[in-house]
Parts: sequence; structure tokens; C-alpha cells
Amino acid sequence: MPHETATTILRWRDATGLGLEHAVFEDRGDHEGVSFDSVVIAPPEDGYAFAYSVRCDRSWRVREASILLVGAPEPLELRCDGLGHWWDADGGVLDALAGCIDVDIVATPLTNTLPIRRLRLRERHSETIRVAYIDLPTLTVRADEQRYTRIGLRSYRFESLATGFTRNIEVDDAGFVLDYPGLFTREQ
Repeated sequence: MPHETATTILRWRDATGLGLEHAVFEDRGDHEGVSFDSVVIAPPEDGYAFAYSVRCDRSWRVREASILLVGAPEPLELRCDGLGHWWDADGGVLDALAGCIDVDIVATPLTNTLPIRRLRLRERHSETIRVAYIDLPTLTVRADEQRYTRIGLRSYRFESLATGFTRNIEVDDAGFVLDYPGLFTREQ
């Protein structure tokens, strides 16, 4: 018996109040996995907008990610086997991303949900992970070591180990960010 697709609409404002993200999350069933399709309009001083899609398996491991900057000739497309092996759109192996399971797109809090859901940390437990970090508007991709620590029922400490950047983020029951202090606040 086929599983119905469950759809959730999510929106965030950035800290300036001028940037906006509108995302559609779909849980496509027991064997189909989950997906995000989103549009981000960065604040005017950043000067860019983009659309992106992320497809994950049932264990919240990234299988595909695509980002298209408005005005760019073609999207950045990445593929992953869910075990830490990555390829570009032409099938070229991306050795620098070996061991990464998640993506972290700099201009959105939505990609923080991926490791939160995948890791299923118990309170006062943490895990260090490697992610495929995507910078905007350059669309450069590099591996980044990050640590997630569950500090409460619905709160996590996020740390980028390379830069020392740390934030305590609040999430809803589904693991979607509600408040990312100084960066993003959920509207819907």
C-alpha cells in the first residue's frame, strides 16, 4: 500500500528582517525518503537569491543537492551514496568531500535539520561530523567539521570546528529550526 506524501511549508526571516526563505518539505514515504525544495532571497547587502533542492534517504542521509543562483547559467549539482562518497553533475568523484554525509548551505537554517534528524542525539550527547559546506554566492564546496550537542529537549549547540563559530539553536518537535540566534527566526 503506497504511503501518502506529507508536506510541510516552512519560512524563516534572517536577522536583518530583509532576507526570506520559503521551503517545502516532503516526507515521501517509508522507502522514498524526504526532500526539501526552497527559495532564499538574501538581504540586499548580500545581493543574491537562489533556489535549492535536497533529497535524502529514510535515514536523512543526503543523496542529492542542487543549488541555482538567480542569474547563474547552471546549477551546482552534487550526488552522494549516503555513505560519504560524492560526485559532481558529470559523475566526477569529489574526493575532498569523502566522509561527508550532510550538506550545510551557508544561507539557510534548514540544512541544520539534516544532522539533527540523522544523529538522533540523546540529551547531553554530542557527535562530530564532516559536512559538505556550500558557500554563497561563490558556490564553493568544501568539507567542514562540525559538532552537534543536544543540550535540551529541543535545543542543540552547533559548532563549526574550523572557525570556532558556535550557536545554541532551538528546534520544533520535527527538528526544524525555530530560532538560530543572530541569524534566522522561523515565521511559519
